[in-house]
Amino acid sequence: MRRGSPALLAALLILLAPSAPAILTAGATSAWAATAEPGSLLPRIERQVMCVTCKIPLNVAQSQQANRERAFIQSLIDEGKTEAQIKDALLAQYGPTVLGLPGAHGFDLTVYLVPLAAFLALLVTLAVLLPRWRRHAREQAGRADDATQLGSADAARLEADLARFD
Repeated sequence: MRRGSPALLAALLILLAPSAPAILTAGATSAWAATAEPGSLLPRIERQVMCVTCKIPLNVAQSQQANRERAFIQSLIDEGKTEAQIKDALLAQYGPTVLGLPGAHGFDLTVYLVPLAAFLALLVTLAVLLPRWRRHAREQAGRADDATQLGSADAARLEADLARFD
C-alpha cells in the first residue's frame, strides 16, 4: 500500500484541481457582478435559476411564469442589486425550487458529498485490489508455464505434425 499512496494522492490532486478556481473565485463573483453591465446579468442569472412551474432552466422556459420571473429579475437588476441579492430575493419570492442547484448546507449537502464519497471509495478499492490482482495474475502465469510442458509422446507427435506442413 505504501507504493500506491503517492499515486492515490496525485490522482486526488488532479481530480480536485479543476474545482479550485471555482472555490477561489466564489467571492470574486459578487464583486464582478456589481461592476458588470446590467444587460449581461440577466442571461447569467437565467442560466442559474429554474422556472418554478416548468422545472427547467429559466433561459429555456417559455411560459407565463417564466416571463414573470424574468420581469422580476430585471426589476431587481434595474434597482442595482447584485447577483447574490437577486438570488436571495428569488428564494424569498419563489422558494428553494427556483435555484438550479441544491443548497450547500443541511441535507442538500449530501447531493455533493455522496458522489464524492463513492468516488473516493472506488479509488481506495482499486488501490487495495489492483496489487492483489497483479500478483494473482503473475502467479497464474507461472502455473500456466508449468502446466504447458508437454510429455515426450505429445512433443514427438507435435513435431511430426509440424514437419508435415513444412
